Amino acid sequence: QVQLVESGGGLVQAGGSLRLSCAASGRTFSSYVMGWFRQAPGKEREFVAAISWRGGPTSYADSVKGRFTISRDNAKNTVYLQMNSLKPEDTAVYYCAASRVATTRKGDYDYWGQGTKVTVSS
Repeated sequence: QVQLVESGGGLVQAGGSLRLSCAASGRTFSSYVMGWFRQAPGKEREFVAAISWRGGPTSYADSVKGRFTISRDNAKNTVYLQMNSLKPEDTAVYYCAASRVATTRKGDYDYWGQGTKVTVSS
């Protein structure tokens, strides 16, 4: 069992930056691929970024490539999402999730946090 708690969301102007954090419980954090997803009002939850077990290969949605960076610190059981050059269309609730397999499909993620809201004003 893994429990995930996101933090770091808030209101920011377009062009600004935010850093999201996701703290995981349990001793098996490094056994999981970690992902970030987001859900805007009226839209489906979509993949943002993922990072492999030991912080090696990463994957990004085209919409955030070059602006967002995912990283993890297995010693702290934490995964991060650094978001730069934010746009109003990045406004959403951001969720972190854990999966046993390397995947960008939300259905393959076993554990989810409660989400943290990011609002980007124009």
